[in-house]
Parts: sequence; structure tokens; C-alpha cells
Amino acid sequence: MFYVKEKISDSAELKVEVTDENVFGRCPLCGKEIEIDLVDLFKDRDADLYSTQVLCPACSKNIVKKEY
Repeated sequence: MFYVKEKISDSAELKVEVTDENVFGRCPLCGKEIEIDLVDLFKDRDADLYSTQVLCPACSKNIVKKEY
């Protein structure tokens, strides 16, 4: 099991289990919050949580349009 832990104060901390329903990020281009499926994200490639960025569907579509 993976979880995130955040110290709230000297006497309290919050632990949340990482599941397929509670991982989110922000699109690096527009800032929109998007839900991220970690299994899908890492299934076909070597990546890490620190340097990986995920685009929202709209920005992804705009990037593809500009390349063609």
C-alpha cells in the first residue's frame, strides 16, 4: 500500500492511501486539475512521479493539431 503523509502540526499528521480514485495533478499548460490513473500512466514506459507531467485532454488535442 502506498500513501501520502502530511504533517499538519506538531501533534497531528494526515495519511491518505493512494488509490485509483484519488490521484490528481495540474496540466502544466493551462493549470486545469485532472484525475490521473497511475497504472495507465506508467504501464508502458519508464517514468517517475517527480518529473512526469500530464496534459489535460484539451491541451493534448491542441498539441497534436499543431504537429500536423
